[in-house]
Amino acid sequence: QVQLVESGGGLVQPGGSLGLSCAASGFIFRLYSMRWYRQAPGKQRELVAAISSGGNTNYADSVKGRFTISRDNVKNTVYLQMNSLKPEDTAVYYCYAIRGPAGNWGQGTQVTVSS
Repeated sequence: QVQLVESGGGLVQPGGSLGLSCAASGFIFRLYSMRWYRQAPGKQRELVAAISSGGNTNYADSVKGRFTISRDNVKNTVYLQMNSLKPEDTAVYYCYAIRGPAGNWGQGTQVTVSS
């Protein structure tokens, strides 16, 4: 079955960096587009970054220039490198795999940016 397991969340000070990983299994990873979403308390889940099966990337305006999404099709893992973190980046970050009309979610990992 499809499994997406995020890791790498934690507490970081403003201006700091954090790297998230999402290990995938149960499907042909290289054929899927992968996305990172986040959800802050009291807010809707929002798309942060996406990478296509071909490696094309796009980002939310709020994270452009600070976050980088990448993938390793050998390790079946997608990454999100987050730099220059701000308190407003605090949220639960979710990995999402999609091919066609339906996708699959990971369980999420908490990122807290606070001094």
